[in-house]
Formats: sequence, structure tokens, C-alpha cells
Amino acid sequence: MSQTKRKLELNGITITLIGTAHVSKESIDEVTTAIKDLSPDCVAIELDEKRADSIQNPEKYAKLDIVKVLKKGQGFLMLANIILSSFQRRIGMNTGVKPGDEMLAAMNTAKELNIKTAMVDRPVQITLKRAWSQSSLWGKCKLLASLLTSAFSKEEIEAEEIENLKNTSEMDSMMNELAEYMPVIKEVIIDERNKYLAAKIWETGGKNIVAVLGAGHLQGVEEYLEKIAVGTESTDVENIMQIKKGSITGKIIGWLIPISIIGLFIGGFIYGGVRGGTQMLSTWFLWNAIPAAIMTLLGLGHPLTIIVAFVGAPFTSLCPFVGIGFLTAIVQALVCPPKVSDMETLQNDVTSIKGFYKNRILRTLLILILSTIGSMIGTFAGGADVIKTFNQL
Repeated sequence: MSQTKRKLELNGITITLIGTAHVSKESIDEVTTAIKDLSPDCVAIELDEKRADSIQNPEKYAKLDIVKVLKKGQGFLMLANIILSSFQRRIGMNTGVKPGDEMLAAMNTAKELNIKTAMVDRPVQITLKRAWSQSSLWGKCKLLASLLTSAFSKEEIEAEEIENLKNTSEMDSMMNELAEYMPVIKEVIIDERNKYLAAKIWETGGKNIVAVLGAGHLQGVEEYLEKIAVGTESTDVENIMQIKKGSITGKIIGWLIPISIIGLFIGGFIYGGVRGGTQMLSTWFLWNAIPAAIMTLLGLGHPLTIIVAFVGAPFTSLCPFVGIGFLTAIVQALVCPPKVSDMETLQNDVTSIKGFYKNRILRTLLILILSTIGSMIGTFAGGADVIKTFNQL
């Protein structure tokens, strides 16, 4: 048995794990051959239903509704997905393999042989949301930095290096580096998904199963399956499907800041009269409006989008329910709606700053982020100035 293949005999069930590199021609051949040779009654695949559909029907993404994505609050998740898939796509260019081709090969081979398939991965939205919600502020900064680095990286990886990623020693080294640099991210993206994958593989109900998954999950999934078989682990994964909600303390602080600012405005009118109160209001307005508008301008926002940023930021900064980034992104998407060509060139455009500005989808997401940063700067600076002005009354 090779390093990329593990055969398990557990409670009368035969499970063959095939570890792949997602942009490897060799992995495609190995997966196809294994399914044909082993004739399993079920092929379990490291995809969720949505990603499986996107791999099988890539043209559907040409009809993506960016406004609907923004309304669901998934702008950042979409950008992260684009960057990650673009990175994999760029790595695979040297091998002529697109990310997920080995998963598509598994689905097509199973369909050809009339074998049941099961998508056994956790939905990527849940994984990314958990990674974000469970990270500290510093962890979030490192995650953003890693995403941006991978987006603009020009590093090329040779086909031989990609195949080496399937070797245990290479993979262990990578996992150790990830655990040391971003332990929370490693726990969510690797460890939790090992448990989820193992549980869903076990629940397929097959007696002879071939499971196709990334080589980085091979060891962890095997260990979880063995624990499930002897009863020391259950297949209940509900606890790793929940998104961590903000703490009560965080919610209190989220309301305390705007309430305090409004209280200072009221105090300004009481102790400083109309002139003092008006001065504090104008101070707050300008400190919030100008940075948000400037950052939106840096994103080459439409004039109407810049006006929305200028007028809206002072008010959204006092409302925990909606941020200025949401408003500017929605307006930008409505006045400059993406074209089909923007979706078609998305993977290439995300790799350069020029591409971010040229592509209407990416520019909308860029404006979401930049206007939010501008509003955050304005909120802290404006709040400090309002307190200073109040003390001088």
C-alpha cells in the first residue's frame, strides 16, 4: 500500500482512503484506477454539495448575483474563496490540472460505473466563518495577511514539488508549520474537518468504500475512523457546525461606544449650548465621513458610492447592525453591475492590484473592505476628538 493509500478493515467495513494533491495529474490517475479496480459500493468525496455542483457546472458562476452575496453578509467569504481557489489554480498551471480535477474524476468514474457517491466535507462557508470567529484580532490580521500574500504571490511550484506534497514527511512538516503560525486556523481547517470527514464517511452506509480526500487529511481521518469503530468517538459533528457568536461583553461594548458618543452629543448641547453641541456633531461627522469617502475613492468607487460613504459613515458608526462597507458595496454593485466577463476573468484578476480595479466584482469587494477601514479610522479618531471637545466646554 502506497503512502497515498490506506486500507482499513473496521467492523466488517472496508474503507480505502486515497490521499491526493488537488492539482496533481498523478492523483487523477490514481483515483480513477482505484475506483475501477476496487469496485466499491460507495465513493466518498472531500467536497460539500455546493462545491461539487460548482465543479460539475462551472458555467453557473457566470450568473453570480453579487448583490445577493452582499445582502447575506458573505462578501469577505467570497473574496477568501476566490483567493484560495485562484492560488490552487495558479499552482496547477504547471501540471495542466485545474483544482478539484481529481474530485471530478472520482464523480465521473463513479457515475460511469453506477456507483453511489457521497459528498462528505463540511460546507466551506461554515469552515471559513468558524476560522474567522474563533481567531483573535491578531489571528485575524495574520489570516488576512496570508490571504493577500497568496493572492499576489508569483511563486511557481514545479510538478515534482506538487507530488511531494502527498508524502507523509512533507505533509507533516507543513502541518507543523501551520499549527505553529496559526494554531486556531489549523484546528478549524484541518483537525475539525478530519473529524467531520471521518464521521460522514462512516455514515455513508457502504460496506466497501473508497474515500477521496486531500493528502493532508489522510492520517487524521484514519485515526478518527478507528476511534469511531471502537466507540471512543461518535459521528455527532453538531458542535463543529456552530458559528461562535460574539460574547455578551463584546455586544455590550458594541452598544456602549455609540451610546456614549450620543451621550456626549447631548452633554455638549446641555453644557455648551447650540454652538458647543453643533461643534461636536460636525467634528464627529467630518472625522467619519472624510476617511470613509477617501478610502472609497481609493477603491475607484462610483461618485454615488463615494457620496454614500461620506454621508452614511457618521451614522453607521453609531449603529452596530450595519456597517458602511455593506452600504457602499451594495451601491457600487447596483450602479456598476458586474458583467459576465468579470466572472470569467475572476481567477486571473485576483492575482494583481490592477485586476482588482479592472474587475467589477473584485472592485466591489475592495470598496467593501476599504470603506470599512476608513470608517474604523474615523470612528476612533472622531470619538477621541469628541471627548476632547467635550472636556473643553
